[in-house]
This record gives sequence, C-alpha cells and structure tokens, in this order.
Amino acid sequence: MRKLMWFTIGFGAACAVGSYFYQDWLIFASIAALLAFGAMLFFYKRWRFLCRCMAVFLGLGIGLGWFCGYHALYLGTAAKYDGQECAINAVAVDYSYASGFGTAVEADILLEGKSYRAILYLNETALLDPETQVSGNFRLRLTHEGQEVDTYHRGNGVFLLGYAQDSCQIVQAQKISAKHYPAVMRREILLRLEQTFPEDTAGFAKALLLGDRSDVDYETNTAFKVSGISHIIAVSGLHISILFTVVARIIGRKRFLEALIGIPVLILFAAMVGFTPSITRACIMQILMIVATLIDRDYDPPIALSFACMVMFLINPVVITSVSFQLSVGCMAGMFLCYEPISNWILNLPFWEDWEGRSRKNHSRHLLASGIGVTLSSMFFTTPLVAYYFGTVSLISVVSNLLILWVVTWIFYGILLVCLLSFIWTPLATVVAWLLSWLIRYVLTMAKWLSSIPMAAVYTKSEYIIFWLVLCYVLVFVLVIQRRNRPELGICCSIIGLCVALCLSWATPLVDECRMTVLDVGQGQSILLQAQGRTFLVDCGGDREEDAADIASETLLSMGIHKLDGIILTHYDSDHAAGLSLLLTRVHADAVYLPKESDDPDIQGKLLEKCNYPVFVEEDTLLSWETGSLTIFAPLFQSSDNERGLCVLFREGNCDILITGDMSIPGENRLLMEKNIPELTVLVAGHHGSKYSTGDSLLSVTTPEYVIISAGRDNPYGHPSQEVLERLENWECEVLRTDLEGTIVFRR
Repeated sequence: MRKLMWFTIGFGAACAVGSYFYQDWLIFASIAALLAFGAMLFFYKRWRFLCRCMAVFLGLGIGLGWFCGYHALYLGTAAKYDGQECAINAVAVDYSYASGFGTAVEADILLEGKSYRAILYLNETALLDPETQVSGNFRLRLTHEGQEVDTYHRGNGVFLLGYAQDSCQIVQAQKISAKHYPAVMRREILLRLEQTFPEDTAGFAKALLLGDRSDVDYETNTAFKVSGISHIIAVSGLHISILFTVVARIIGRKRFLEALIGIPVLILFAAMVGFTPSITRACIMQILMIVATLIDRDYDPPIALSFACMVMFLINPVVITSVSFQLSVGCMAGMFLCYEPISNWILNLPFWEDWEGRSRKNHSRHLLASGIGVTLSSMFFTTPLVAYYFGTVSLISVVSNLLILWVVTWIFYGILLVCLLSFIWTPLATVVAWLLSWLIRYVLTMAKWLSSIPMAAVYTKSEYIIFWLVLCYVLVFVLVIQRRNRPELGICCSIIGLCVALCLSWATPLVDECRMTVLDVGQGQSILLQAQGRTFLVDCGGDREEDAADIASETLLSMGIHKLDGIILTHYDSDHAAGLSLLLTRVHADAVYLPKESDDPDIQGKLLEKCNYPVFVEEDTLLSWETGSLTIFAPLFQSSDNERGLCVLFREGNCDILITGDMSIPGENRLLMEKNIPELTVLVAGHHGSKYSTGDSLLSVTTPEYVIISAGRDNPYGHPSQEVLERLENWECEVLRTDLEGTIVFRR
C-alpha cells in the first residue's frame, strides 16, 4: 500500500507544476513520464528498487494529464474572462460580509454553461442570505497562485473575483434549502458565542471553534504568530481530533456508533467551517481511522494522508497552491518522519537519568518528550513554509506550545458546552462562558507575554536569517546522511549560526553613511531613512493595513530596531497612514509628526490612541545631528489631504532625499518658491507616479539622479503613468519601481 504514497507524491508534483508553470507542452511531459514508467516496468523484475520510482513517474504522468484536462475543460474557461466585464447572474452560497467599499459575498456563477465559485464585491451594503440572487455587470479577475489571498481562494475552489461596475439587482431568497444549513448553523453559533462570551474573549472563542478570525485583533494575531501558536485558531487536525474525542466519550467507545454518529458529525463540522483544505484533509484521515477500526484493519497514517491528498487533488488540483494545504500536509509529514527519532533522543538525554523508574517524574519525562517531539517534528516541513509565506521564524514556539496547548483542549470542550447550553438556557451558558473566559485570558496573556520576550522570533526580511535557516537544514541533511544519533554538534552550530546572522543583520545598516529603504507595501508608501544611528519612518500604508504594518515592523525588527527616532506621516490617506496605528503596537517611536487637519477622522483617531508623543506640524521643523538633518515642511495648502500634507527633506553628507507624499504639481511649484530645495540625489515620485505629480518644474530645479516610485503591481490607477515615465526619461533620471523590483534599498 505504500506505493500509493509514492504515487501521490508524483501526482502532487504534477499538480504543483501545472498550477505554477502551466504551459501547453505539459501534455507531452505527461506522455514522457508515462513512457518512463513503462521503461522502468520493463526492468522491474531485474531491479526491484525501481518500484518507488515507477509509482512516482506513474503519478506524475497521470497527474499532468489530469491537470491538463482540468485546465482545458474548466480553468481555461475562467481564464478567458480574466479582466473582462460581463453581465452576471449569481446565486449566493453563504452570508455576505462587509468589504472595504460595500458588501462581499461568495456565490456561484455560470460561464459558458459551467458553474464557478466566485467572490462578488458589491457597491451596496445590504445583508445577503444564502440563495439570494444577484444580477449586474461585473469586472472579473482570475485568482492567481502568486498572492497569498488568492491562493487561499484557489484552495477553497474560488477561481474568480467579481467587482460590480454599477448597482446590482438583488432578490432575497424566500427559503434556504437544506444544502445551505451548515452556513445557517455556523452563523447561528457565531451569534450565540457573541451573546454569551465577554467582548474580550468572544473573538478567540469564534476563531478556535469555527476559524472565524474577523474579531481577533492585529495585536493578538501578531502575538500568536510570533509565539508560534497560530495553528490553534486555524481550524485543522487538532480540532477534528478533539471533536471526535468528545463524540467517542459520549458514545462510550462503541465502534459501530462511532462510525454511525462520528462520521456525519465530522462532515457537518467540516461543512460549517467551509471545507477548507486543512479541515478537509483532517476530516478524511479521521474518517479513514474510524473505518479501519470498524473493520479491524490496521490504520497507516502515511497512507491515510496520501489518500486524503489524492481525493483533494482529484476534486481541485490547484489546492496544492493553498498555504493551508501545504502547512497541514507538511505538519503531518513532519510528525510521521521525525517524531519518533526526536522524542527518543530527548528521552535518552543524560539530564533524565535521575527521573527513570516508575514514578511521576518518569511520567512527566515522557509527557515532556512527547510534547517537544510533536512540536519540533511538526515544524520540520512547516518552518520553511511559514518563513516564506509569513516571513517569521518563531524561536519560542516549543515553550509556547508546552505552556498553552494543554489548555486549548479544555477550552474547546468548554466552547462546545456553551453552544449546547445556549440552545437550552442562555443565562447558564453565559455563566459557563464567563468562567471559561478566564482560561481564554490565560492563553491570550501567555501569548502576548511570550511574544514580547526579546528574540522570540526572527524575520526573513534579513537575508542573513534566510542563510541561517538554509544552514540548519543542511546540517540536518548531513546528520541524516552520516546517521549520527547525537545531534548536539548540529544544534551548537545552528545556535552559533543564528548569533552570527543576527549580528550581521543588526550591523549591516550601521555601515552605510546614508541608507534609504522604500518598502514594497503594494499600492501605498512606507519609507525608512537611516543615518548615523538615527532611524526615521515616513508613512506606513498599503494594499492592506495589516500587511503594511507587518512589512514595516519586521523590517525594523530584523535590523534590531525596536524604537524609532521619529515617524513622519505625510497625510492621512489609508495608503499612507492605515498601517501606522498597528505598527505602533510592535515598534515604539520617540515622536510622531502629523498634519493637524485630516479628511479621515477615523484613521487620525486610531493613530492618536497609539501615539505617546504626537507632534502636529504647523510650521517647518528641523531635526539635526552632527553630519545631517531632516526637515519636515509644514502644509502649504488647506484644501484636500493630498495638498495639506507634509514634505520631508533628508540630508546626510552628500546625499539629499525629498519625499512629497501625494502633493500635486501646483503644490510642488509652491514648495520650490517658498522653500530652499537643493539638487537631489533621490526624489520619491509624488502620488505613486500619478501624472498630476512630479512635474517638469520640480525635476528641472532638483535634477535628481534617482527617482523611486512606490506603486503596487497591476494597481487599478495605472500608476506610474506613462506621462511621468516620459518626463523622467527626458530629464535622464534613473527610475526604480517597487512594482517591478520589490523593496528598494539605496545606500551611500
């Protein structure tokens, strides 16, 4: 049966190749793989070791053929509508939720007679129930594998996003059919959790039970990520195993009843969560375990994992691009491969010699070794994935899991009890929820405390940390090849390597006389200025406020910077300011320099709540040091946010940098008239490269050597505009763009 595992590896590799590198020639690659399988089959009797290779190549050939067929018959049709505007008749499959500009809803749409799952963004703010009909003109976009949010959608079978071009016709459903009852039940349970739990713990209760993280704030999410326990609020195998344990204990461990009741309960729970890749994988494996127990067959976890993956690949081959799927499978594969050697090594440490024998100490020794073994083995494959997708490597996750994971099981039991009691007598459910909230507060408090410990995590914003991580896996590979049973040398080398990587990460920025980092935050702006040990941040906004805050804070923390000398906000537009209040929960600042007037009082209010020392700039402000200075120019106009924003002139040695925010050409002309603007080394293009900024007058007076444009890839505004690019070419400026090059570091 292990042949299924190798076949699945080949099939999964085919799905990965098709998802990330689809080309028409893949069908020929499929034929080549099958021919290779045939050639191996010919020599199979002579060389038995070819058995696994045969299974891999057979899976690769069939998988490539399956993906090509799936693309030709299904995905290809959706791809034709990418970027097109068309009339859509859709049927909602879940309740709607608020989006940035109105309402978003998951719905089924028909294209050329084929049904596709899509997320529609409407201009209206109406609440839509499942089976509500929506009609209107939408601009469609294909979800792509290159972006984290899109891979989440693709993993859940959502291949299209639709943006309403005008008002939509909405016909509310008169009755909700049985196939949508899981969505109804999910909504009802979430409402009951909100009613019974205190406000500070309701968000965690909803996230733990059903994976709804909408009410988990940024600070808590960050604490969970840094401490390495985000998996407890991402519904996965842990939750499935706890739920089935509850069912089994209620039934009394009777095999037939376990199968009769347990399997429908697991499927219903997975449907309520939304059949996400991680919960689907866990549900299939748990059902296989139930069936194996029922028919007295051995349960082989690797085969069960392979079978679960194959089912998911056949239904949706691009599920392999899902971060949730990769982490879930990686976690299980790591435990199958590494748990036993790690736990045995821990048990055999000399430290435990006095604990041996039939005693509580010996039992504690085994529990501790098991807990550490599970955590470390599950991290073996998931650590590189977390580092790649989230830019974080938690160094304290083993301690966090030991201190927190044990209580999560009891909290889950308690939440289930609260849900049951809420249908019987709400006051009693509220009392139980209040008592349970103290355990939840323990988890939240411990997560925040552990994440606040210095060096709780390191960040891949530093290339040295990436090199260190690669070194760790090279050491593991060497130890495995040499078959050494005592990995102490590898651990010591990893610790030394980490110390060296950290020292280099912190020291490198100090070597440069002047350093400017324009962060790739998408359609927004966030700029780090450094000189003579001083660090200033100009703006912090982008496509998503959480992403902008993460990028800025993790860039700073990777340099060993926990406190800024100052933050300057050019103006309050969300693409410049939205992430700043979140950033201040992770990195402190001696002062925050702000415009006094704002068109967005919400952003200003959030920011002022987090600022210890806000400084409203109403006249030019000069911050100077031995070899340089930073000048903040007060607003020149009192019209819109763009025009009454701040400008920044940063000077260090022979390097002069000007940042004008979203100031337009008339504002630039007035700046040149009223202020002493020198010739520039670097100019940050105004308004992300809009044609209404970075005019000829500014370029002729400042003659910048370099112009940096901070803009998002494929942004809907067409930034940078062709007019600006032509101006810069005429003035012979070297242009650097974040939408093409990512984060840009300028050194002098």
